[in-house]
Amino acid sequence: MPGLIRGVARTAVVAGTATAVSNRVSRRQANRWSQQEQDQYAQDQYYEQQQQAAAAPAYAAASAAPERDTASQLKDLADLKAQGVLTDAEFQAEKAKILGS
Repeated sequence: MPGLIRGVARTAVVAGTATAVSNRVSRRQANRWSQQEQDQYAQDQYYEQQQQAAAAPAYAAASAAPERDTASQLKDLADLKAQGVLTDAEFQAEKAKILGS
């Protein structure tokens, strides 16, 4: 009977060790896969940002509103002065900005 108990104990130790090693290997493998997924996600995000950055200047140029010509800006400014919205000093300052640009 002591030989049987010794054999069962040895089997239990071997099985426990095998289970512990198997679990450790599984965790390590899962961590590696998780890290690879994170790396892939970061690469995908970087690629998308590069694509958006490359497309942004073309989009911005296409959507920019055309500048109003100087004459229409001065006319609108004169109308505001005539309505009393702007003082003479404000009118002169705004006119200088328009003509300076």
